[in-house]
Amino acid sequence: MKNLATFISYLFHPLLTATYGCLLVFFGMTGSIYYVFTPLKMKLAITVTVFAFTVLLPALNMLILYKLNYISSMKLENRRERIFPLIMTSICYFGLYYMIYDLSVWPAIKLFILGGGLCILSAAIIHLWWQISAHMIGVGGLVGIMLALGWVLQMPVFAVLSLCLLLAGLIGFSRLFLNAHTPNQVYAGFIFGCFMQFSLLFLTQSLTFA
Repeated sequence: MKNLATFISYLFHPLLTATYGCLLVFFGMTGSIYYVFTPLKMKLAITVTVFAFTVLLPALNMLILYKLNYISSMKLENRRERIFPLIMTSICYFGLYYMIYDLSVWPAIKLFILGGGLCILSAAIIHLWWQISAHMIGVGGLVGIMLALGWVLQMPVFAVLSLCLLLAGLIGFSRLFLNAHTPNQVYAGFIFGCFMQFSLLFLTQSLTFA
């Protein structure tokens, strides 16, 4: 069981959240404007770019910090050691948002990236005093953006939202089983991520998303 919980934690690492979000929006929400009206090449280009900025660059940054002995482990198990890598990861998100801001990319995708950066930066600040589950912030953010797409833009999100909720349960169970977090840290992470992503899209619903 421990091996399974560890596998789930790695498979749904917070760094992969944005990439999974793109895959769900572009390939999972059949019938939506993102699935129907986005050319395949653009879907792939956006997903690969998101992967590069939100996975490869932050991972490279953590590797450098590890080699410089700034952090003791790539797992970032020490609460204090998480703060600087989280800040650097948020900068990668904001840099990606700045890069795609003037491009013809769906505004909701841009807001998802911006929301991710804000969640990560907020998590870094929270870690000054208390440890919150980054895994649950990530999956909570996915749930939040799907709720917002369904509520605000009236998109068919039931299947994808159900999948995200199932994943949230599996990830939360895994983090608790591994004693990586307390129940409060898990619940707080999920609620925080969900609220941040939902509220960002909800508050900007006056924008033209189509």
